[in-house]
Amino acid sequence: MQPALPTSLTFTLRNPGFLKLMVFRVQIVLAYQIMAVVVGWHIYELTRDPLALGLIGLAEVIPYFCCALFAGYAVDHHSRRMFGVLASAAVCLNALVLALVAAGVVAGNPSLWIYGSIAFVGLARAFIGPSYSALFALILPRDQYARASGIGSSAFQLGLIVGPALGGALVGWASITAAYAVSAVLALSATSTLLTLRIVEPPPAEASPVFSSIAEGLRFVFSNQIILGAQVLDMFAVLFGGAVAMLPAFVHDVFHYGPEGLGILRAAPAIGAILTGIMLARHPLNKHAGRYLLVAVAGFGVCIIGFALSAQFWLAAFFLMLSGMLDGVSVVLRTTIMQLVTPDAMRGRVSAINGIFIGSSNELGAFESGVAARLMGLVPSVIFGGIMTLTVVATTAHFAPKLRKLDLHQLH
Repeated sequence: MQPALPTSLTFTLRNPGFLKLMVFRVQIVLAYQIMAVVVGWHIYELTRDPLALGLIGLAEVIPYFCCALFAGYAVDHHSRRMFGVLASAAVCLNALVLALVAAGVVAGNPSLWIYGSIAFVGLARAFIGPSYSALFALILPRDQYARASGIGSSAFQLGLIVGPALGGALVGWASITAAYAVSAVLALSATSTLLTLRIVEPPPAEASPVFSSIAEGLRFVFSNQIILGAQVLDMFAVLFGGAVAMLPAFVHDVFHYGPEGLGILRAAPAIGAILTGIMLARHPLNKHAGRYLLVAVAGFGVCIIGFALSAQFWLAAFFLMLSGMLDGVSVVLRTTIMQLVTPDAMRGRVSAINGIFIGSSNELGAFESGVAARLMGLVPSVIFGGIMTLTVVATTAHFAPKLRKLDLHQLH
């Protein structure tokens, strides 16, 4: 019998492939987050319309939704790495296009160029998630997944902290053009990092018809109450409870801050989430994981209501940081569940389906927030979203008892 692999945090951090994968994740998240915060400021500066902010999400989610399942198929049946490389290069290209638009070099309506570029970024993002998820499982043994998910969440949240703050600072101290250029450099660096990752990819899966293979992945997810419940819970919580898309309007119209204030508020949830990720990397939640997941999402909804009712900038930032801490619990637990439940041969497709649930809900949530803000007003729309999040938690707890009673050791 072979000795069991050590499961300490130190052992995980000594894995060179895992460390390089984390560097890639930080770089690509930084590139995307700088672009996202600058695009929000850019479009609101052009239009002064909250609905225009929501349309950014819609422009990204349509191509993402259309391509995600095919991206998962491609990663499972071809290369786990090269699709991530090409997608990162596409993010770089679009950041350069946006820089040219901001500089006035590109003729035509700048809003249309912005929406078109963001649509292409949505297509690229459809490949990044499945590629990362497949490489994560290829580099690590199963008994490292829980700790590594916490580290991966911290790396992701580090990008969420630094990206918005850096994007806001670059706009305030330099220019929108400079901020887009920095995003392009980071995306190019992420492309290079993934190209130099040393891995031995398994032979490609046996070719099968595209649609039947995608259907196999869908059947797996929809027949598994635990993974489906976790994804639905997170999807609707983000769909209704996300206030990030409306932050430019809050900064402009409620708190009367400049772009630096937008960077602070965009970074606040990630500060909380990175603290949670570090804690869960050291002390993984195994017992009562399902209960912790439900409580964390409910707490997230309460924090969103608190943010909407805050009249002071720093109180609002505190509620956003607290929401990030609770969301961090949800992200780490959902990621660990997905990695433990998913068969190796289906990781690309399951990650793509997860991306449709979670990734598209961010952009659809931005659109929903824009429409709700137009109909109800800015503050009431965010309060409504928090109340809906609490409703989603109660509904999931009732209809997914296996998730509610889950301990992670049941999945090993």
